[in-house]
Amino acid sequence: MITNPNVKINLGLNVLRKREDGFHDLETLFVPYFGIKDTLEIIAGDDFSTTSAALFAKYNSAVPASQGSLKPEGVFGVETEEAVAPKLVQGISEDGKLMITIAREEGVDWDPLKDLTAKAYFILAEDFNLPPVKIFLEKTSPVGAGLGGGSADAAFALKMLNELCGLELSEQKLAEYASRLGSDCAFFIYNRPMIGEGRGEVLTEWPVDLSGYDLQVVTPAGIAVSTKDAYSGIKPHLPEVPLRDALARPVEEWDGILVNDFEETVFAKYPELAAIKRSLYDCGAAYASMSGSGSALFALYKA
Repeated sequence: MITNPNVKINLGLNVLRKREDGFHDLETLFVPYFGIKDTLEIIAGDDFSTTSAALFAKYNSAVPASQGSLKPEGVFGVETEEAVAPKLVQGISEDGKLMITIAREEGVDWDPLKDLTAKAYFILAEDFNLPPVKIFLEKTSPVGAGLGGGSADAAFALKMLNELCGLELSEQKLAEYASRLGSDCAFFIYNRPMIGEGRGEVLTEWPVDLSGYDLQVVTPAGIAVSTKDAYSGIKPHLPEVPLRDALARPVEEWDGILVNDFEETVFAKYPELAAIKRSLYDCGAAYASMSGSGSALFALYKA
């Protein structure tokens, strides 16, 4: 079974208050964006993969399967003077029921068994007797861009495992599992425009018509913003214009009232992102903003 998890953008992102559990209450409109996708295949353990041969050929890897211990000191098993992340890594769970392969042109610098797709398998395995499976993930969506690529992979993995293993879980139940994996993960179970509240997991359908606009997403090379760092400088507050009121206005009126609270602190650290946003407006954008906690930006141009 093969799917292509897409990313999302945020229309407005207000950080309202800090919660007693350490998280923040926020409000945002999640909108799926299908111009950037990963490739995810999940098969039963003894089935034939249609993507693995292409992955190994494309990334030219000879990394042996490990027990999840990543060895950044070598690339494809070859020692190097500097730590370089391999382009393809594999991990096998201790019980041998999950094998995961992740490929990424920029390198995979995380333990494959801690990838959210692997966690999706493990969280379902807590409640169901899942069969052995193999996961193959080709990451083409940017990491640390505020587009939710990892959350999308996890949500799609939950949906695929639900179908592959005949679990017959509803969207609501899958969303409950997804919310345990990430604050914006549940959105990708539904994958349609939804307002996110609470940590982002409290979802309400909110149809938005952008058919008269071209949506363009910019992913600056070499800039990855960690969510933790983005939150460290945030000052929670209520917006001057509530999210729903701002969204109800024409797109041309969104600038200045439909805001992303992370821009202030992220732009201070990465002024080049602020410059990119200005350039989007200079090129005629009706609205431009950073997505999530950055570093990706997007613009809406009148079609």
